[in-house]
Amino acid sequence: MKATQPLLLLATRDVETHALDAWAIRCALSMDAGARLLTLFGRVVGDEVLTTALLQDPDGVLHVLRGCAVPGQSFASLTTRHPAAQMFERELWEQTGLQPQGHPWLKPVRYQGARQQRMHEHPFFTVRGQEVHEVGVGPIHASVIEPGHFRFMCHGEKVHHLEIQLGYQHRGIEAQLLKRAPLGLSPLVESIVGDSSIAYTWGYCAAVEALTGTPVSAAANAVRGVALELERIAMHLATLNGMATDIAFLQGGASYGRLRTAIINASMRACGSRFGRGWLRPGGVRCGIDAATQKDLLATLAAFARDLKQVNTLMLQARSVQSRFKGVGVVSLKAAQDIGLSGPVARASGVAFDTRVSLAGAPYSEHPVELLTQTSGDCWARMKLRMVEIDESLRWLHAVLQMPQQRQLASPIALPLSAPLVPDHLCISITEGFRGPVIQALETGADGQLVHYKVQDPSLQNWFGLALAVRDNEISDFPICNKSFDLSYCGNDL
Repeated sequence: MKATQPLLLLATRDVETHALDAWAIRCALSMDAGARLLTLFGRVVGDEVLTTALLQDPDGVLHVLRGCAVPGQSFASLTTRHPAAQMFERELWEQTGLQPQGHPWLKPVRYQGARQQRMHEHPFFTVRGQEVHEVGVGPIHASVIEPGHFRFMCHGEKVHHLEIQLGYQHRGIEAQLLKRAPLGLSPLVESIVGDSSIAYTWGYCAAVEALTGTPVSAAANAVRGVALELERIAMHLATLNGMATDIAFLQGGASYGRLRTAIINASMRACGSRFGRGWLRPGGVRCGIDAATQKDLLATLAAFARDLKQVNTLMLQARSVQSRFKGVGVVSLKAAQDIGLSGPVARASGVAFDTRVSLAGAPYSEHPVELLTQTSGDCWARMKLRMVEIDESLRWLHAVLQMPQQRQLASPIALPLSAPLVPDHLCISITEGFRGPVIQALETGADGQLVHYKVQDPSLQNWFGLALAVRDNEISDFPICNKSFDLSYCGNDL
């Protein structure tokens, strides 16, 4: 079963299920042929475990491979050949008990269930040497951020290795999503990762619309695209603000913060929430874009673009910024490909992967975005990529808001859903959020109720990229490396 859209809907009876070993071999062969592993997960069903892998072929086509095992069964680890599978296999082991034999780094991801009280037993990697020392930071931090522990192995000021231990927030999101009515999950979904409300809610809406056979108007999809690009701009600005602040470049810090406020306030005027909450709902959107809102958005974006260009020029030309960001926190193209980085941090290392391009559903198929990359893979590249992605989002927003049929965006385009979900189906949605692809997999049983809801934030894969970025840098470079990735703790700690 294949698709070239950011949505895959399959009848489970049509998905061929293989024995676990055969499934692992098929996954490995697909990746050998150049397919990208987007997600891999499992669920316990009675006395067996179902495993599911979603891969994207080099030509952009999605396909699903499914396996069946008994709890505790082992299989040959994919990680030994394809390191991009390492975090998925760790999560699979933690959640289902399946054993990826040969996995070089098998340790808990979130410390779920019985492991929850055993975080103190975490098997940290150690570096030995007479002058090697360890520096532990967190999980409680000086600023108002979420909990995470960072264990640095240093020789003098140089970091030889960083291990990141997350899993301090035990929210049980995936279990909660199965306890409520499937069509009423929007308030919960949009709070899974609060700075990516639009990306998560759009993916959820698209999935339940597919499972109920509900058509969505082009106008509704266009408004959703506007909401998502506003979210992307706002959060890229938050990252740029943090990077400037971390190196005491106060002009940048103050200006990016002010400009972000302008964007999120524009979202508030459009839908009533600065973070887009309540804007998207299954069947459409709750707020269209009428003539007054269109005029307001275009005026805001025009003024914003002028000021943004000025502060970007200041950042790019400042020698202090260049000195702190260039050559710091490098992740090579090969390393980014090997570990499966996604989103801006991957594109900053030269990985040409953006699901708005490779899986361009509406409205991006009608109004394409340009796939943008940098090549140096350092903090400087991650900063520049966010700058040019903001510019591209601005161009896209102007094109959509000024299209001849724009007046249709103001029409009532929300359709309340009442139809039941189609039984025995698997639906996987992909939404390119500002950190990368947000993936959600919803599966229904024979009665049409949800039996599984899988959520995956791009941070799950990308945290390991941050650990690689810090190697061979001074420990004082960690804050700017960390901010240049700007990953989500709660996106990992589901």
